[in-house]
Formats: sequence, structure tokens, C-alpha cells
Amino acid sequence: MDIFYLFVLLLSCRIQVVAGRMKLSPETLTALRGEEARFTCSASNTRWTVMVWLLNGTAVLTIAKDGGVLPSVNPNVTAETSPVSHGDSWVFVLKSTERHDQGPVTCDLQGIDRKTASLFVQEKGNVKVVGDDKLAFKGQSVPFECQAAGWYPPPTLQWQVNDKKVNQDEYNTSSEESGKSLFTVTSNLSVTAVKSSRVACLASVSALLTPLKSSVRLTVVAEVLREEEDCTLPLALTASLSALLLLLLLCICTVLWHRRRRQAKPSPQEAIRSDQSVSGRRSVAEQTGGKVNLGYSSEGPTDAVNNELIVETRRQEDFVSFHKVPDVVSSSSLSLHNMGPPQVCLSEENSKNVRRITTV
Repeated sequence: MDIFYLFVLLLSCRIQVVAGRMKLSPETLTALRGEEARFTCSASNTRWTVMVWLLNGTAVLTIAKDGGVLPSVNPNVTAETSPVSHGDSWVFVLKSTERHDQGPVTCDLQGIDRKTASLFVQEKGNVKVVGDDKLAFKGQSVPFECQAAGWYPPPTLQWQVNDKKVNQDEYNTSSEESGKSLFTVTSNLSVTAVKSSRVACLASVSALLTPLKSSVRLTVVAEVLREEEDCTLPLALTASLSALLLLLLLCICTVLWHRRRRQAKPSPQEAIRSDQSVSGRRSVAEQTGGKVNLGYSSEGPTDAVNNELIVETRRQEDFVSFHKVPDVVSSSSLSLHNMGPPQVCLSEENSKNVRRITTV
């Protein structure tokens, strides 16, 4: 009886030693849908003859130690020898992973031992910050929304402002399941407009090496005005000075135009004197029967003196009534250098009135 127990103990130890020489790696693998998945099964025991690979409990590939990979009914799987491991080692390759491939992957050394690993398949969707670039005044609160649709499992969303992570307490996230066991995750963030920034939303799952990213531009109006202030101020100053100079030039032109107009237009007093002069000449010419020489120019007294004489003559006409004056006129010789007005004496036999007039 003691011999039997000793035999059982030796057999179990032998089995443990053989099992310790078999290895399947990795024990857990997460892959994206459509990507390749690889598992390596190594056996240091040279006594094995057949290696069978099972996916979700179903044999999908068989490898013979002497004949290599046997034909498989599943075109999506294959195997290749590992160039870096010692002993008998084969790599099981799942060319394009699908959601239904998720589950246990088993390497079975027939009659010796078997090892099992786990395969997880994730699906990558898309991510987008809703809306276009935004414009806001300084200090204004600007809302942003990010949507990540078509993911499995639900992705992790992360906000960034100018490449700096935003604390998770500053935004909220909600998730809902759609068809084909896919998830849509929505996140909302509110940013206070302090300076122009790039607001980005990142979505990722564990199998995705680089998160998907979507971003928009937040432009703060006050900052734009400050950036353009250096150019705007000289332009505004130049425009103001130009307008002031133009207004000054316009005023000068207006004053000169009014002055020229006033010089060209006679004053009311000069117009009255001119009318009196012409009227006086015509009256004298009609009463004396003479003619007025409009081309006569006197070198003696000035126009002002003549105008005074004409006014005096018209006043005298109001008091003197004339009879017919003969054409015979007696006048004394006048010197051209005499400053007094020329005198003309008119006489008539039956007339008792004598009148002094000056005819120009």
C-alpha cells in the first residue's frame, strides 16, 4: 500500500513539472475591432505531438509538431513560429478581430496540458465638439458640448484648454447605449473667456494608443482689440488730424469767398449814390436839352466831390421851377488845376431865377 501512494505522488510531481514548462502569453489582450490579435504558446516539453487552439471553446486551428499548421476552415486565423523563444513555440494570429471573437483563447497540448488567456475586443467610434469656433467678450461664460458616438465600451472623455487638462469636477458626462451594443457619451463644459484659447475634447478606450481629438477656437474680443490697438491708435489719430485740417481749410475757403463776394457787390450806400448820379445826369440833360457824355472823365475833383454836387443839384431842383432855358451858355474859363467845381450861368431874358449846375 505504501508503494502505491509513493507511485501517485511521483506521478503528480511529474505532471506539475511538465505543466510548469508550458506558457501562454499574454494572459489578457485587449484589441480594437478590425485589428490583429496575437497569442504565443511555448512548450519546453518535446514530447508533445499536437497543439490545438480554441476560440470561445471552439477549435479553430490545429498544429502538428511534425507537419506544421494544418488547413483550417476559418480563414481569419493562422499560426507562425516564434523567432525569439526557445523550444517549441507557436504564435496564434487572429487577423481581424470582431466583437464576437471576444472571450477565452486556449492553447491545448494534446495529452500534456492546456492554458487559457482572455481576449477583449473594443470598438472605436468618433468624437466631435459640437458647433464651430466661438467668439466671446472677456469674462463671458461660454458653453461647449462634446459627443463621442459609436464606441464600445463607453469611452473616457477628457477636456483640454490650451493643451492643459481640465479637472473632472468642472464638466459632466452622460452615456447612453444605442444599437449593436454601441455607446454614445456626451460631455458639457463651461469656459470663462479670459483669453483666446483652443478648447479640445479627447475620447479614448484602453486599446486606443492615441486618443481621438476634436477642438474649436475660442476668441476673446477684448484681446483682439488689444492686439490691434497698436495699429488702430495711429490710424485714428491720423484720421482725426486729417479731418481737422480739412475742416480748417474749408473755413478759410469760406471766409475768402465771402470777402471776395462782399468786395464785388457794392454797398447799399454806394448803390444809392450811383443811382442819384445817373438820375441827376439824366434830369439835367433833359431840362437843359443837352446830352450826357458817359465817356467823360474828369481829372479834377474826385467822384466823391461830384456826387456831392449832384446831390446838391437835385435838392435845388425841388425848389426851383425852370422855364425854357436857351442853348446859349456863358461860362468862365476854368483851370484844370482849380479844385472848385466848374460853374455855368444860364440866363434868360424873362427869367429871374439863376441856377448853377455842373454837367459831367
